[in-house]
Amino acid sequence: MLAMDSRSAKYLVIGGGIAGVSCVEEIASLCPDDDILLLTASPAVKSVINWRQVYGALEQFDVEERAGSHLEAAHPNVRVHLGTACRLDAARKYVHVKVVHTDAGEELAYERLCICTGARPKIVADGNPHVLGIRDTDSTQEFQKKLEKARRVVVIGNGGIALELVHEVRGCDVIWAIKDRAIGTSFFDAGAAAFFLPHLVKTAPGSASGAASGPCKRQRYAPGRGSHGSAQAEQRAALGTALGPDWHEGLSLEGAQKELSLRVHVEYGCEVERILSPEEVVALSETPLAFFPGPRPHWGGVGVGCAELWPVYARLTNGRTFGCDLVVSATGVVPNVAAIIARNELALADDGGLRVDEQMQTSVPCVYAAGDACSAAWEPRPHWFQMRLWTQARQMGAHAARSMAAHADGRHAELDLCFDLFTHVTSFFGYKVILLGRFNGQGLATRQELLVRSSGTLEYVKVVLLDGRMAGAVLVGDTDLEETFHNLILNGTDLTPYGEDLLHPDVDIEDYFD
Repeated sequence: MLAMDSRSAKYLVIGGGIAGVSCVEEIASLCPDDDILLLTASPAVKSVINWRQVYGALEQFDVEERAGSHLEAAHPNVRVHLGTACRLDAARKYVHVKVVHTDAGEELAYERLCICTGARPKIVADGNPHVLGIRDTDSTQEFQKKLEKARRVVVIGNGGIALELVHEVRGCDVIWAIKDRAIGTSFFDAGAAAFFLPHLVKTAPGSASGAASGPCKRQRYAPGRGSHGSAQAEQRAALGTALGPDWHEGLSLEGAQKELSLRVHVEYGCEVERILSPEEVVALSETPLAFFPGPRPHWGGVGVGCAELWPVYARLTNGRTFGCDLVVSATGVVPNVAAIIARNELALADDGGLRVDEQMQTSVPCVYAAGDACSAAWEPRPHWFQMRLWTQARQMGAHAARSMAAHADGRHAELDLCFDLFTHVTSFFGYKVILLGRFNGQGLATRQELLVRSSGTLEYVKVVLLDGRMAGAVLVGDTDLEETFHNLILNGTDLTPYGEDLLHPDVDIEDYFD
């Protein structure tokens, strides 16, 4: 064991996000007598609070940003070190560190290292003062400040941050450009998108809350057989840690048009081709489109004849150009591992993440990785796949900790139940959302079949069947089906005899499978 001093530790973890902090807390619990060093570029770290097991592999928790000293106070064998990892010397087991806010450098020694450096945002026109990528706490505060003076915002992207941002912003017009044919395809299919779309824009206080709940509608269809197939899920060096659930809570996301609730116009099937300045728009004879009230309250329409001058313009791949005060780039992330891989033989996956086996080990001895920085390279269980979410960041960080502790004692760490079944509990637009298994048919053959139940504004339920057995599910609203579906997926129960009654609103499905 290395001597206990400020620049060495038996366990070194890089990254103060949820994966890194979960890793540190788990090691501290398993190995209370071993020294642990957390290297983070930010004095604030992300901690899991209010964790609870919903059922089986289903879990729910909140994320809180805390000072690193809180972690040290809770675990006497943990030290938090401020700095940025700039190079790994795996042969000597040293990490070269740049001290925050200085040009000074130092070396940290370790016996076992876990890389939890997260991911960095892919920003359209990075460096343009009118383009902002939202990834961490600092960028959300900058967005809040810029939004106060904005009359119109162009939002690029279709992930969780873009969804919540469009839903929460007030006092400005929003042009939302997405490359898909439906909103939120990272999390749900076109059917769920249609359920959410009327709720995308919050109604003003005192106004109607949306369409009344109608009779339950059920559909049964197979992807690729007709026009109603499901949309397949997309395959998917910030200093600060990434945003957590409910990142917008406590922020005033209000634009300059205080009298306006919000107007949204969605441009489907397109991306940003180019960001233009006002001078470039004139030189290229571009014709920016005007924005005006749409056919429904809080929705916008577009048309020719825009005479206003804007600080920045976004030309989309569909040929349309829009002027705005601010472009928000929320187009996803890439693993933040460039500094770590330099001069090391760390194997990378096609998505740029560090390849790890089921022990969270990289290709270099005594070096592990977890969270957004890594890519699962083992053969996954039939109902699990990697998706860069807070849930898996916590699970991977904790599993990496168990593996490091076990390997230090010459043991093997078994995979937890959470790696048997993909699960994610979240919320969109005020609705509870639970994702189970291959909820969008990820990686399944075309012979999959879908059962769908939609009850007006109350709930949306989708089941993915493969050869008569449940392979995944999307539950929106208070369905109380998560426990039953969790078991049906893992047990591989043949559901062929039940047919469409599986989702019949007048049938208590739990009675079938008690």
